[in-house]
Amino acid sequence: MSAVHNEQTKLLATALNNVAVAFVVVGFVTPVIALSFGVSNAPPFQSATALFVVLWLSTGVCLHWAARRALRSLKP
Repeated sequence: MSAVHNEQTKLLATALNNVAVAFVVVGFVTPVIALSFGVSNAPPFQSATALFVVLWLSTGVCLHWAARRALRSLKP
């Protein structure tokens, strides 16, 4: 039963980490690259834009932390 639990835990951690990567790419990497390359339809850099970038990045970090936390329940 321990092997099944470990595999399910690893799948959960992988899923959480994949969602975390998606949050970081969509909410942080994409706006930063759009602003740095001067994409014409990119939103202007304002405090609201910075707030949303920080919010998306923080959500990704928290999800990654939750994935790492889930791996602590692996059984030997």
